Amino acid sequence: MTYAPLANNPSEAIAAVVSGDASGLSVATSGSTGAPRDVLLSIRAIRASTFATIGRLGGPGSWLLALPTDRIGGALVAIRAGLTGQKLTTMPPGRFTAEAFATAAAEVPAGRRYVSLVPTQVVRLMASDLGRDALALFDAVLVGGAAFGDGERPANVIETYGMTETTGGCVYDGDPLNGVEVAIADDDRILISGATLADGYADGDTSAWVSYDGVPWLRTGDLGRWHSGRLEVLGRADDVIISGAHKVHPVMVERAIAALDHSPQAIIVGVDDPEWGKRVVAVMEAPAADHPLPDAPGLREALRDALPPYALPRDTVLTRSLPRTAGGKIDRSAAAILASQSLARGE
Repeated sequence: MTYAPLANNPSEAIAAVVSGDASGLSVATSGSTGAPRDVLLSIRAIRASTFATIGRLGGPGSWLLALPTDRIGGALVAIRAGLTGQKLTTMPPGRFTAEAFATAAAEVPAGRRYVSLVPTQVVRLMASDLGRDALALFDAVLVGGAAFGDGERPANVIETYGMTETTGGCVYDGDPLNGVEVAIADDDRILISGATLADGYADGDTSAWVSYDGVPWLRTGDLGRWHSGRLEVLGRADDVIISGAHKVHPVMVERAIAALDHSPQAIIVGVDDPEWGKRVVAVMEAPAADHPLPDAPGLREALRDALPPYALPRDTVLTRSLPRTAGGKIDRSAAAILASQSLARGE
């Protein structure tokens, strides 16, 4: 098969897939869990992802491209528009702002309108009336792994779960797309199978793929559980904090913080502790001046009814902005280093 390399020339690779001149894409992973790897996505998987998404959203519509196209999230936006013959409006290059987004959103034709964003972009838009109004223009806003402060979530937001190996998001609001199967392994790992699954890695490593009764499944690095019939992602297996012999899932603590009134944005990490093994620490972004940052005792008290005692943060660390990867995802490793250094200095 001919896999067009997305990173070399995204526009050319996307055009080749849409026209059928290429039989698939070679796409670099985000690299958030190690060195980036090239994932091989067949045109069959890409089309399955595209039309399962369109079906879930209620039909074809125009798309606003607000993500880089050298990664799967942005590439899929352009591909969905191309394969369904719909209008694609592209945001101009430069810093993402509510003003720039609102200007681009106003150019999207009337009718069904869709956009895909990362959590950081949504947070910036929700911080201004202009951004909120622009978000409201869309029938669906796809957001990967989003958490919203003050417990607020725009009605048109759909939280997606997936990865490059599954041709992007394949679970929408905890419900797998048509053609996608999800299972939870005995060790709580999330397993994914179905039409959107990648062919494998370009380096030939197949260790992440397992077979049950002849059916290939991707064994992800994420932990999950079923809650009220929907998939709840608990975070990466490598991120679990063992504190005093208890397992603490950082994502669960972060969600509890996000549900607080005027909550700060936070990343939960584990820092070495001689008594507990790891101590749970909240790295928090400086809030607006009229909403002072809670100290560790105040944060624990606010979370006491939402979390078990062992999961309550023992320390808080303030930072100007939370560390993130180039793709907008939180960088937990960088946050852990920041927390360790800050606590060592007594800050």
